[in-house]
Amino acid sequence: MSGRSPVTGRPLVWLFAGYPLWWAAGLGQFAYWLFAVPMAAELVRRHRTFGLRVPPGFWLWALFLLWTVLGLALVPLEVPGTVPDSGGYGGALLRVADYLVLTVLLLYVGNLSERELPTSTVVRALSVLCLATIAGGYLGMLAPRFEFTAPLEYLLPAGLASDAYVQALVHPASAQIMDVFGYETARPKAPWEYTNIWGYMLSLLLVWLVVGWVVQGAGWVRWGALTAAALSVVPAVYSLNRALWAGLALSLAYAAAVSLRRGRVLLVGACSAALLVALLALAASPLADVVRARVDNPHSDDGRAASNAASVEAAGLSPVMGWGTTRESLGSSESIAVGPTPECPGCGQHVIGNAGQLWLTLISGGWVGTAFVLAFFARIVWRYRSASSPAGQGALLTVLLLFWYMFFYVALMSPLAVTMVAAALLWRGEEPVLRRRAAARARGGLW
Repeated sequence: MSGRSPVTGRPLVWLFAGYPLWWAAGLGQFAYWLFAVPMAAELVRRHRTFGLRVPPGFWLWALFLLWTVLGLALVPLEVPGTVPDSGGYGGALLRVADYLVLTVLLLYVGNLSERELPTSTVVRALSVLCLATIAGGYLGMLAPRFEFTAPLEYLLPAGLASDAYVQALVHPASAQIMDVFGYETARPKAPWEYTNIWGYMLSLLLVWLVVGWVVQGAGWVRWGALTAAALSVVPAVYSLNRALWAGLALSLAYAAAVSLRRGRVLLVGACSAALLVALLALAASPLADVVRARVDNPHSDDGRAASNAASVEAAGLSPVMGWGTTRESLGSSESIAVGPTPECPGCGQHVIGNAGQLWLTLISGGWVGTAFVLAFFARIVWRYRSASSPAGQGALLTVLLLFWYMFFYVALMSPLAVTMVAAALLWRGEEPVLRRRAAARARGGLW
């Protein structure tokens, strides 16, 4: 055998650690497609040589994939109460491709051995991406108008490159400029497509920064990671993402519960005291004014509620298969007569299912398709609920956060990719432990 170190895990490392480069090139979420090619090639090679393993409950995810593909047949149908011909195959096919790429990612990480792709390497790559996300948050705050034409944009046809959705995917910009308080407000988003994705990714990646460089780090690495985590509070507040704020609180509560379960009462007490001091400092800072202003200006709540209700209604009309893709609502939450005008192009006709992964899955896959995908991740959580290693606990929290953010943010593509990697690490790392415990119980039962 050759003495060289295996290189099969490099595509994943380059994907995550190098993501800011792919963002600057205009690839964005299409970088997952690019790196899925060598990953899929490695899976084909392994299938021919060793056979492929799949995680427990994979049949649920496979059925969800099947539902998504079969749903393409329903895309041309008109959904009552929506704008006629507002579906289209573009978004539907894009999601099918995304889900297939995510499947490759799950199987790739899960089938590589610890020697081929060390868990510590994955954790470091995600930690580097966390630092890039924090830096992108400050870029959005300090240079909110920063943007540039990416190389990929020059290669696209002019009509396609000017499309608003395509622009969000391929045009690098530091922030979204939105009217939240009655005037223009910059909400950081670099190196991601939208501010909501930035917030979701920050929440997930902070988990891995803490696992890799705080819990398992030492010296200046640990203190540097703690400093970076503390500094992330400022752009997190200025993102105005209330679901992110609550998600960070839920992550802290999870960490405290895990520590108490392991008997680390003094650690929890010390961290609680430090958190209290931090909250008091936050309350005395200008950040508190931003929080209060955001609470007093719900901004999009009515529109979100109407869109979510429309997703539930659409799923009720086609509970088994859904409608294959999203649709645009007739009018607005106030009146069906409200629609886009030259003076207000964003008025009315909002995309149904665009306010969270749950609502997107409901309208595109119906109640049955939604049940498949939620059951898959719920099974992962339940099976590996006793994960004891820092990486296992971080992975478990990552998957759990899906059940919070699915009400507010669409997880495709990057957040769901990190969630799939977490599920694969749980399966790869914790499954042997469960089997050893089961074998030990079986041996004990023979006596």
